[in-house]
Order: sequence, then structure tokens, then C-alpha cells
Amino acid sequence: MSEPSETPAVRGAVRRIIRWGEPVMHRRLRPVTEYDEALRRLVADMWATMYAAEGVGLAANQIGVDRAVFVFDCPDDDHEMVKGVVCNPVLTLPEGEARNLDESDEGCLSLPGAYSECVRPDWVRVEGTDEHGAPVSYEGSGLLARCLQHESDHLAGTVFGDRIPKRARKKLYQAHDELAGDFPADWPVTPSAG
Repeated sequence: MSEPSETPAVRGAVRRIIRWGEPVMHRRLRPVTEYDEALRRLVADMWATMYAAEGVGLAANQIGVDRAVFVFDCPDDDHEMVKGVVCNPVLTLPEGEARNLDESDEGCLSLPGAYSECVRPDWVRVEGTDEHGAPVSYEGSGLLARCLQHESDHLAGTVFGDRIPKRARKKLYQAHDELAGDFPADWPVTPSAG
């Protein structure tokens, strides 16, 4: 696995996390074409926001930005933390007999507090570039595989609720509605009450 080009910066600004239902959450994001200071500031803000929300991954549209980039800091199956920035990700998923599915709970910072089982392949490789334009490649299983798929989905305009049955999605939204008061409208700028 590739190491990120530099340690994730927490010097960025914590931004409000956008919720499901807002248009930027449900459309394919624009590819990253310029690897400039504006992109590096965006990535720094994404790190700061993800850590403030105690998440393991965050896509640019989750802070309202239409750019195909995500950050992650997530354990693999060996409990080793893997950190990175991926612009314009390309996923490779196992096929045929190599494809094993994992049905585990999944949550999303853009639907805070609610979880539902979601079936995903238990291994993935993602390739793209970092915030400087250098090629990166990450692969893993377990929670890392789930995280890389989840964040790549965001950049395609897909939320994990789109991947679960209608009845489970209804329960997911009900659970979120019950907890909504714990998460201020500008969360995590203003911390949760929970």
C-alpha cells in the first residue's frame, strides 16, 4: 500500500458536514484537474472536519465541494491505520470466486448517528492521485475496504442508503430522525450533544 505523501494536516478549518438530500450529495463530482494550493487547502479542511466528526473517511461533497477527492484514516484487518488522500479514484473489486461479500453495519457522517447493515465486497483496491498529483494505490479488506468503497461512492453521487433494501433504508432514516437533535445544523463546527 502507498503511504500518503505527507502526514494529514489538521491545521485546516472544520466545516459543516452536508446531509443526505442536498443536491451535491447525489450527483457525480467534477474530476480534480488542478493540483494547486486551493486543493491542498480543501484537503486540509477535509482532514480537520473528518477528525472533528470522529470519522474514518470524508468526501469533498460532504463539505459542499464539487471535487472528486476523499480523505481517509481507517484501520485494516490487521488493525494497522491506513491514511490517504485519493483524487479521481478508480476501484477494482474482486470478481467470480474471489468475490466474498461482507454484511456489516455502515454509517455516514452525512447521516450522523444512524447505521444499517450494507453488503459490500470484503476487499478492494483504489487507485488515483494524491493532492499533489502523485499516483497512489491502496488496497485492503474489512473496514478499510468498506471505507474506500463508501468514499468512492460519494464521489459518484451514491450514498450507502442507495445500496440497502427499501425497508432497511426507512429504518435508517427513522433512526437518524430520532437522533437529529443531537447533531446541530453546523455539526461538527458545533460538537454533537451525544
